Amino acid sequence: MTTALEAILFDLDGTLLDTAADMGSALNRVLADEGRAPLGREVAEALASHGSRGLLEHAYGAEFHDRKAELRAAFLRHYADAIAVETKLYPGVAELLQALKSAGLAVAIVTNKPHALTEQLIPYYPELAAIDIRVSGDTLAVAKPHPEPILHAAKALGVAADACWYVGDAERDIMAGRAAGMRTILARYGYIGPSETPESWQANHHIDQPLDLLKLVQNTTFS
Repeated sequence: MTTALEAILFDLDGTLLDTAADMGSALNRVLADEGRAPLGREVAEALASHGSRGLLEHAYGAEFHDRKAELRAAFLRHYADAIAVETKLYPGVAELLQALKSAGLAVAIVTNKPHALTEQLIPYYPELAAIDIRVSGDTLAVAKPHPEPILHAAKALGVAADACWYVGDAERDIMAGRAAGMRTILARYGYIGPSETPESWQANHHIDQPLDLLKLVQNTTFS
């Protein structure tokens, strides 16, 4: 017998919010500070789910490992200074969240974004600010792909893990959700790079736009 769905947990970047442009701008400001050429938006769109580390490692290569703390501090400073210039909700997210609320489903956010940046960004989007349970990358001692942040959110909601779905756009999201015993939904519209193989991640379902999730919610007894 399938456990009844009670809650849906979401990744943030690449799932609820399109943050690539502002993250890419922060990266290019770091590069500009050092007289280096900027990188195109397609780089940020492919790597935004990998956060500052992924973006900086792509831009600096082996040099990143020798300057990790310095470069990351510069990136985070620039990002915090212009965190919501071009960032926007993905089309359909506002309607999706309202529909889930109307259906009586609990919702939480579980992201690897640092807490300070998560809490700086969320208030710009009232639909997200209304979500009380938010677990960030440094809320606990571990982050995704470890399942504990997702389990922590479920516990905060008072919902059993197997009564939750987890929605994200990165392999670590699917790994974390599977390890937590949750049904996993891959947001294919998010930040999936051309070299990645999402078909191998073993998500239970894929969606091509946020509102596709409602079609799955309408039938919670699939195998």
